[in-house]
Amino acid sequence: MLRDPSQRERGFRLLVQTYGDRLYQHIRRMVHSHEDTDDVLQNTLVKVYRSIDRFRGQSQLYTWLYRIATNESLTFLERRKRQRHLFMDDAENGIAATRAAEVEVDGDLIRRRLDQAIEQLPPKQKAVFSMRYFEEKSYQEMADVFTTSVGALKASYHHAVKKIESYLSEG
Repeated sequence: MLRDPSQRERGFRLLVQTYGDRLYQHIRRMVHSHEDTDDVLQNTLVKVYRSIDRFRGQSQLYTWLYRIATNESLTFLERRKRQRHLFMDDAENGIAATRAAEVEVDGDLIRRRLDQAIEQLPPKQKAVFSMRYFEEKSYQEMADVFTTSVGALKASYHHAVKKIESYLSEG
């Protein structure tokens, strides 16, 4: 349906209805803020729409969508990291104020500390940890998304867990 020009709009709407919420949740776990998540999701969907003709069907449609969403999230995080280096003090104060406000609203101190620990991870480790811990993806499912080996993902997850444990034990 997506490849048929006369059905593309309808097919794309169906794709968004079917997978939009799951993609949003996946992206949100990586980038945290609602506004940033909306931006990354929009970029993801634009990329999907423009490149649907290149989907070869070698993986499931959702795996392909997930890979695009993950790559867009990692690109966003890298861009944000570069911007942070330019405005480190302002960014840190803004994030701290935002996080503090969120804690006052929901009172979830443990979640705040975990989020802070996850925020310290390199982008790929953050993605692997989020997919495994929050979304309970198997290593094989993640290997399909990242197009890498299960062993490499296990190592990445292990390193992420150790860094998070270390961060949490410090405070």
